[in-house]
Amino acid sequence: MIDFTVIGGPSSEQLAKKIAFKLKSKFIGCELRVFPDGESKITLKGKPSGKILVVQSIYPPVDSNLLRCLAITSQARVFSSQVYVVIPYMGYARQDRQFLPGEITTMELVAKMFKAAGATKIIVVDIHSMIALEHFHIPVKNISAVEELARHFKKMSLNFPLVVSPDKGGVERARNFAEFLGVDYIALEKHRDRKTGNVAIKSKGLEGVRGRDIILVDDMISTGGSIVKAAEFLKKQKSGKVYACCTHSLLIGDAEKNIIRAGVTKIISANTIPGKTSIVDVSPLIAKAIT
Repeated sequence: MIDFTVIGGPSSEQLAKKIAFKLKSKFIGCELRVFPDGESKITLKGKPSGKILVVQSIYPPVDSNLLRCLAITSQARVFSSQVYVVIPYMGYARQDRQFLPGEITTMELVAKMFKAAGATKIIVVDIHSMIALEHFHIPVKNISAVEELARHFKKMSLNFPLVVSPDKGGVERARNFAEFLGVDYIALEKHRDRKTGNVAIKSKGLEGVRGRDIILVDDMISTGGSIVKAAEFLKKQKSGKVYACCTHSLLIGDAEKNIIRAGVTKIISANTIPGKTSIVDVSPLIAKAIT
């Protein structure tokens, strides 16, 4: 067992405590003060020693949580030459390349900042794009929560379940999820307008959906547009219950309300982002990946 001090950032304190417990390591929390002008001031609640594990998700407010993560990483490097940074949800991973002329590949800058701050290794969970990892010039590891999420559904009483990816890009995730459950899977054909963000399902009527309980699987749910369109489409095919499952549940604005209104029975996610849907614990996966 590697001797770590685990520092829990403000966005991931509870998950960090679980990881520290699994590693039988010392835990240090952070005191956060936000000034009227929006500046963050972070103070470590203890003195770390040995190898250091910083745990801080970069979800909204993304810029604030990113800067806080960098600040903690920089301070951790004062105490140790080995600073592992666990970023359960990596913000900016969707900005991994230029899609339209003039767009900035922000993920490349984020990777440089973590190296400059003193991170010696980065660990993420189900990053949105594997291309994003190519921007890091320090060791980086992506962990999949798919099996843990599937294990949760294995305990449920579902009627002839079918795993569905909202788009072709998630077909491998759906396949892995379905293989663990021992059920079938399909992927819908989705089109997203790069400029407006509007989503449309292009798939025609699908045989074999009628009456079956559906598990809509994605890596993240942000505004919920893709899940809403997929759920409405599947309900028109006379499916059974529809469950939305993801690793990262951002649920921006009225996303949860819109998803339930579209016919989804329940949203189930991992605790990479804290919230009422975040019922699948990924701390064992992270602890195992570190040791």
